[in-house]
Amino acid sequence: MRVSSIRSHLALVTVATMLAALAVVVAPSESSAQPQSSRSTAPAKPNARAKKVVFWLTIGHNNDGESQLIDAGSGQEDFGGVARFATLVKNVEEEALARKNGAFVMLSSGDNFLAGPEFNASLEKGVPFYDSIALNRIGYDAVAIGNHEFDFGPDVLARFIRGFDADVPFISANLDVSGERKLARLQRKGRIAKRVIVREAGQRIGIIGATTPALPTISSPRDVEVRENVAKAINKQAARLGNRGVTAIVLISHLQSIEEDLALAPMLAGVDVMIAGGGDELLADPDDDLLIPGDEENVFGSYPLFAKDETGRRIPIVTTSGSYRYLGRITVGFNAAGKVVKIDHGDSGPLRVTSTANPDGVKPAGFIQKNVVVPLQEALDEAAATIVATSEVELNGQRDPGVRTEETNEGNLIADALFDAAEDLAAPFGAPAPDIALQNGGGIRNDSVVPAGDISELDVNSWVPFPNFVTIVQNVGPAQLKQILENAVSRVEFVDGRFAQISGFTFVYDANGTPQVLDEDGSVTTPGTRVVEVTLDDGTPIVEGGEVVDGAPSVNVATIDFLARGGDQYPFRDRPFTTLGVTYFQAVVNFLTEDLAGEITAADYPVGGEGRITRMN
Repeated sequence: MRVSSIRSHLALVTVATMLAALAVVVAPSESSAQPQSSRSTAPAKPNARAKKVVFWLTIGHNNDGESQLIDAGSGQEDFGGVARFATLVKNVEEEALARKNGAFVMLSSGDNFLAGPEFNASLEKGVPFYDSIALNRIGYDAVAIGNHEFDFGPDVLARFIRGFDADVPFISANLDVSGERKLARLQRKGRIAKRVIVREAGQRIGIIGATTPALPTISSPRDVEVRENVAKAINKQAARLGNRGVTAIVLISHLQSIEEDLALAPMLAGVDVMIAGGGDELLADPDDDLLIPGDEENVFGSYPLFAKDETGRRIPIVTTSGSYRYLGRITVGFNAAGKVVKIDHGDSGPLRVTSTANPDGVKPAGFIQKNVVVPLQEALDEAAATIVATSEVELNGQRDPGVRTEETNEGNLIADALFDAAEDLAAPFGAPAPDIALQNGGGIRNDSVVPAGDISELDVNSWVPFPNFVTIVQNVGPAQLKQILENAVSRVEFVDGRFAQISGFTFVYDANGTPQVLDEDGSVTTPGTRVVEVTLDDGTPIVEGGEVVDGAPSVNVATIDFLARGGDQYPFRDRPFTTLGVTYFQAVVNFLTEDLAGEITAADYPVGGEGRITRMN
């Protein structure tokens, strides 16, 4: 899933290219499916031999599992769950292998874990993490590396991978992990690679991975190098696979949305099937496919979608909704020349994951249920029993309308907690006291309205799950502060995670103003004109009428280290900052239990906020 929806990172993508890709998003019948070549650009001759399927490949796939291991969540307990998912994978594999000349591979398109109460339980447990145990048991043939894999830094990703058997490869063609010692060691052992070859039913199947070029601004890859020209990196690996005589080439990518894969396809050569991740889109035929109740209104498009590669050959592109709610399945037929000549639409599409309460339900896999689901549920129950506050008002932590689009009372509370923690800890850490505080909406993750009543430690962990540390950025000048706030509102119309929740000041912005654009180094390439007024709580003006006030003071900003390091393109640049030894989760817990004495009042945190952020137009 997206931390923030950052586009235009794919090399050489133009509006014309996108339109051309989208223009072919139509699903052909089996008889009209055009042959495509992963090894040759010459058109296939229209004879019976060229159309004959000699090898059927069934690809099971999922993406954005994001540690949703127990079930699909409140109200949907009979759906999802990694133990049921594992059983469904086994059933589909058995069906595929029973087919004449049939083979099966199981692939993940990234975001295989996510910060939150579930993954925190894994961190407390240690290697192997609960996610590692479950996914290893499922038996993936290859796993793409997504952006959330780096949310805790490269070292935690290395620990996650070590929890798998040595024959499960993690792949990405456009990542260079040589700068990270622990990941580089795994790469030398073949556990991290750019591509792999899987041998199934006497066939050699090449699999290439790719990761979003936006990785440095939406996660914490540290010294992992991300190559932005994704198409070039993929084509290089496809050519090498072609030279090794593979039958099929499959791309598993985590580029943040299937639109980006549709735009990428015209720049590729040699790829037969594309499995997208990161967007959480559901592809299905709601008239024919059995979906989780309510999902009929959330279908993005048909399964599969199609786009043409650089030679004009059509590539099927698939993805599915995450959180182990569906298993994607596509069955493609190859001729003797290694070209796709048919898609079995009757044996392709999303399969919902559900319990035996429904006719299509399955029983959970016993090993995963015993070793993952049960102990994880016990850990969550313990956190849920620890009450840290009571609220007399509901708290809005939704994305939209919510923390990514407007001021909310939950956002205000979290920003106040950052301010309070920085005030308390500044002196002991030798840092100046904060003047203001801000928190990006993308770091607030519960995506729900919390009802009035008891607030547990589990609740707070779902609000602020990342390993972000409270930080003070020193001596931020008024012009730079305006740029920081311009960044915060530059993509509000896209529900981007960079939108800020604030404390210690108010600001007004004009949604019709020009959005600020930054380059990779955080330098302004297009000045923003959205921020109209900025005023500190003591009445000091920083910006008036869209202009920085002469003589306006510099400020010390309490925030999280992710933003201080340039995450979500926050242009703090090289300003000195001090991390204060407490996570934003602990800061919120301390604020609730100590400063608020366990009581969240409607007077302090009214629904809709208190006018800290005002939107014009």
